[in-house]
Amino acid sequence: MKRVFLSFAYEDARKVEKLMPLLRNPDYELDFYEGPLDLDFDAEGAEAVRRAIGEKIVKCNIAVCLIGENSHKSRWVDCQLRKNRNKGNKIIAMAIKGVQSAVLPDVVKEEFLTFYPWDPQKLKGLVSL
Repeated sequence: MKRVFLSFAYEDARKVEKLMPLLRNPDYELDFYEGPLDLDFDAEGAEAVRRAIGEKIVKCNIAVCLIGENSHKSRWVDCQLRKNRNKGNKIIAMAIKGVQSAVLPDVVKEEFLTFYPWDPQKLKGLVSL
């Protein structure tokens, strides 16, 4: 079974939560860090969060970055995508429902990844490849 790590900006957590029923699929298992990612990236205790995120990513083989208007500003999203890239995980960049255009996170640009519009069926197909 494929394990998929979800990466998204803290500001988009409520939107992503509403999308969870559409993202759940028997063909793959979703995982993401459920802790407080409103924590300053350089704050005391942030290293423990980065370690916990890394432990989840190690168990996954695909990352889906759900991109909203603030994703490119999130150091947490950047950290998650870099960890996935360093592990060799496939990274899929897809807009959050309702987002038509956005500034892309650095890793998405550096890897020349396609930025897909929101489409749960397309996501299922991309994860299955």
